[in-house]
Formats: sequence, C-alpha cells, structure tokens
Amino acid sequence: MNRHNNRSVNRSFKKSVNYHADHDAASSSESCASSGGGEINSTVLPRRTVFGERFAKLEEGEKVRNIMESKFVRWLESHELEHEVVVVHRNVCSNVMLQAKVHCFHIFMRAVAKLREGDPNVKYAWYGASSKGEIDDIVEHGFGGKNLNNGLRLSPEDSPLESVKRSVADKHGLRHMLLCRVILGRTELVQSGSDQWRPSSEEFDSGVVESVSAPKEYVVWCSKINTHVLPEFVLSFNLPSSSSAGRVKIEQPLRPTSPWMPFPALIALLSRTLPSPDITMINKYHKDYAEKKISRQELIQKVRVIAGDTLLASIIRTFRARKIPASCLKLIRSKNGNRPGSNGVE
Repeated sequence: MNRHNNRSVNRSFKKSVNYHADHDAASSSESCASSGGGEINSTVLPRRTVFGERFAKLEEGEKVRNIMESKFVRWLESHELEHEVVVVHRNVCSNVMLQAKVHCFHIFMRAVAKLREGDPNVKYAWYGASSKGEIDDIVEHGFGGKNLNNGLRLSPEDSPLESVKRSVADKHGLRHMLLCRVILGRTELVQSGSDQWRPSSEEFDSGVVESVSAPKEYVVWCSKINTHVLPEFVLSFNLPSSSSAGRVKIEQPLRPTSPWMPFPALIALLSRTLPSPDITMINKYHKDYAEKKISRQELIQKVRVIAGDTLLASIIRTFRARKIPASCLKLIRSKNGNRPGSNGVE
C-alpha cells in the first residue's frame, strides 16, 4: 500500500472509531482503553473492589459510568423492567499480560481497518455472565474455555435483551453484564439457531443475527474471539427473579449444580460432546475436589466455564427425565468400580 493510501486508511480508521469517543474521553489512565496500542504500562494500580485487582470501581457521577449506565437503564425502562444498577467496574489490566492483550486488540483493529477499506466496525457489546467468577476467568484467560462451537454471541449495546436473559443471579439477586469492545469488520447475516461456525467466505469477518441494520446479536467466530473481543467494563444490577411486569419476561436461567446428578455421569455425558482436552481438565478439577484442593462450588464453577450452562442444563434435564441410556450408566459404574458413594461429588 502506498503512502497516499495509508493516509486515506488512517483517516477512515479514525472516523470509524468516533463511536467510542465519549467512552474513551471519559476513561481515566487506569482504563484498558488507555493502552491505545502504544507502550505497555505495568504500574497501573486499581482502586479496591470486590472483583479484586483486575477491576476498579467507578464511582457515581463519573462520566464513563454515567454514559454506559444511562444507556442500559434506558433499555430496561423502555421494557418496563424494575431494576437497580448496584455497581460498575472497569477492567484496569493490572498486569503486563493483560495489557499485552489490549495491545494485541489494537493491532488487530488496525489490521481489519486496512482489510476493510478503513473501517474495522468496532462496537460495544454485552455478555451476560453466569457469575462473578466467570468474569474473572474471562478477563484472565479469555473466552476460550467455554463451549463456543458456533461462535460467541454478544448483544448490541443498545439492545442487551439476550445477554440479560443469559445472566444468572447470585444468592443476593445480583447479575453481572460484561461490556466488551468488539471488532466486527464486515458482517454477514446468520440465521437464529444456525449451526454455522465460521464465515461463509473470506469477504466476512463476523455475523449478525436476524438483521444487518438492527441485529439481535453479534456473532464472533471461534478463531477471532480472543483477538477481536476486549472486556472493558462490568455492570452489576438487580432484577426480580422472574420479571414479568414489563413487556419482556426475564426468566432465571437454569443453574446446573452437581447434586442434580452424579458427577461421573455428568462427565460421561459431557465426553460425548466436548473435546478430549476439556474432559481432561474436568477430570482434573474433579480429582482436585476429591483431594480437597478446591471447594465444591469452585468445581461446579470451573465445569460451567468449560461446558457452558446451555449444554449442562440440557444434560441435567435429560438425566432427571431418566433418559440416560443403559450403556452410559454401565460405563459409569465400570469406571467407578461400583464403589459406594463414588457416584457423586458429595
């Protein structure tokens, strides 16, 4: 590319990211976004927060909090949903490796800009988390440990319905939404429920569900998840456990927990769907639990991160409906030697 074309791409690139100007202008030097793509800063010190050192709490009145909170609250109110935004945190990229991920994101953003006539099509999008622990895992290790065969589904910033539905309330009724910056590039229409797992051609970078102009969800393909998605903020909020007063009903997702079925049975069924490395990790965590190296809750959370709640809930429903094939149960018994008490985590 010659010098003239480079200048043209740079001008288009700057124009394309104006969407984020309010967010970025309001961000302080603690923000991931402040890393820009320049040198990595290893001296960032976050304020004390319940999320640990990876996050800094944004106080009420801070401009960046007001911007993202007002958009989210407007959507809730437009659907007549009762709500309370409790706290907002920023990912401060508290170590060199996390800051390197930011640097990598900006490199890919510029690469997509060059590939797509100066427009990387960068958006903010929501991810509904199953727990605070899942957010910690995503920020530290990325989305790679989840069962994302058909890509990562994210909700547009101004239409978070699907991610709100996927979020899981903790014992205090608190839900967590991860706001990510996403490089979409050139998008293609993906049908809802489609098994598509990659772009249909090299002309496209990501997918949109239902509509190109007003998508229900963005789809980031597996090969791009950890380079094209940058978690930046966490918004924690309360909703009624089953909010049906408004125009949208938000059901509490089924939370898979090990007492619903024997853990070896769960592993045996997961092995039919998940790749061998994932099953190896689940077996390791199960062994760690048996040796009292991790708590039962930690075991369950780690399995949820690897397998995903959708798959786990489906397996648990099948088990509870007594649809487990006899051959599978025979395999479970043979693996455990019919030992008393060996068929569960308790």
